Amino acid sequence: MHKIILLFVLFFSQLAMAQQKQMASAQVQEVKQKVQETAQKTRTIESDFVQVKEMSVMAEKITSKGKFYLKKEKLLRWEYVTPFPYLIIINNDQLLVRDEDKENRINLQSNKVFREVNNIIMGALQGTLLNDTKNYSSVILDSQGFFLCKLTPINLKIKESVGEVWLYFNKTDFTVDKLEMRESSGDYTRIVFSAKKINQPIPDEKFVLK
Repeated sequence: MHKIILLFVLFFSQLAMAQQKQMASAQVQEVKQKVQETAQKTRTIESDFVQVKEMSVMAEKITSKGKFYLKKEKLLRWEYVTPFPYLIIINNDQLLVRDEDKENRINLQSNKVFREVNNIIMGALQGTLLNDTKNYSSVILDSQGFFLCKLTPINLKIKESVGEVWLYFNKTDFTVDKLEMRESSGDYTRIVFSAKKINQPIPDEKFVLK
């Protein structure tokens, strides 16, 4: 029985590896260029999202859904709808968290964890993270339906806050369809974006810290 289980594990491991193919250097550079070109043209993003968080201390995964808004340069809004209302707004270096009637305001420059997570999300969606060779080493793979970029922090300060970052770029429009932040412990946060609207007007009121 143990041999059969081992064979199944090996089979599916090989299958997963086969679905993620190495790319030639020229292909990698082409993907990076396409992502950068798309990001430079992108002024706003509005999207639905599903967030799944798995933690070793929790018996079950936590799944949340909501709306996401981004406006260049540093305006971001996470509007959680289920399982309960929750709001996060980032306006430049200021962060507002609203949980029902409770509010918490944070200066990102004084909180390295929030700052690095915000830098990852902004950098991923604005296309700058792929070329950040000072802070990350990267591998880009040809995956089913996506170009998968695996980023590993090389900056010691970032390593303290963030593990691996996986970005799944859509092969058609080179925008981010999925983002995963993974820890060595096995904990991870996965965010899947859908029904994206690119460069549609978003009122500034969405990002007001009030």
